[in-house]
Amino acid sequence: MSVESLVVYVNGEYVPRAEARISVFDVGFLRGDAVFDTTSAWNGRIFKLDAHLERLELSLRAARIACPVSLEEVRGIIIETTRRSGLRNAYIQTIVTRGEPPFGVRDLTQCRPGLIVFAIPYVFILNPERGGGRATIASTRALPVQCLDPKIKSLSRLHFDLAMLQGKAAGMDVALMLDLDGHVTEGPGFNVFVVKRGQLFSPPEGILMGITRLTVFELAAEHGIPAREAQLTPYDLYAADEVFITSTAGGIMPLVEIDGRPIADGKPGPVSQRIHGLYWQLRESGKDAVPIFD
Repeated sequence: MSVESLVVYVNGEYVPRAEARISVFDVGFLRGDAVFDTTSAWNGRIFKLDAHLERLELSLRAARIACPVSLEEVRGIIIETTRRSGLRNAYIQTIVTRGEPPFGVRDLTQCRPGLIVFAIPYVFILNPERGGGRATIASTRALPVQCLDPKIKSLSRLHFDLAMLQGKAAGMDVALMLDLDGHVTEGPGFNVFVVKRGQLFSPPEGILMGITRLTVFELAAEHGIPAREAQLTPYDLYAADEVFITSTAGGIMPLVEIDGRPIADGKPGPVSQRIHGLYWQLRESGKDAVPIFD
């Protein structure tokens, strides 16, 4: 699959990737004034598409952005874009921008919203062939809910980018973020879980309510693994039996080192590996998934 064959939906048209364009006056570009959602396909089926669309609708409502088409139409556009790109395993992003106002007008209520959908080959935050990832805790703090609630999946992501760059400069795979009180929140594009004495713990607030995170809680309940939300500090990460991250981009991915400290024996643990296996069994089964080509 070459990048030239990929198709992008832009404001009513399906176009080749190389021809995808938006206006430089779109405030989604100028200000990051846009919301988005990311889902994925595996074996020709898009996972939990309706849950992702529901989250997109909530982000739109909270950000006071009107979608230019109905959510049912967005659903069809996501499927069709992925189908036209010929991808069975795909990373799919849907972006709704506030759009472009009339020329010379600063009134955001006069913007005409835009819709962009693209699908690219499936990506992993952490290489699945590696035996776990290494992380650092970034000095850049997560945005407090009083400024921009992270439950709104917005394109205002400079804080995430700064954390990612700090992690890369330190030679780490990923960066973890704290809130202003020093509690663990999330990372750029992923949620965090700690395993202690066989139980799963994940931060309760200051985070995006990840669909993969929710899937972990569902799998844990189904298979009798204790799991609950809890405030966590860096100490809880360092002293954990296991730590793993969850994302549409990769599923369940163990961390084996944080800030130079091995997590337990420095290898992926049994609970993380079990959750990883259950997640990919679910993906392989096609349950909770919408066919692209059927």
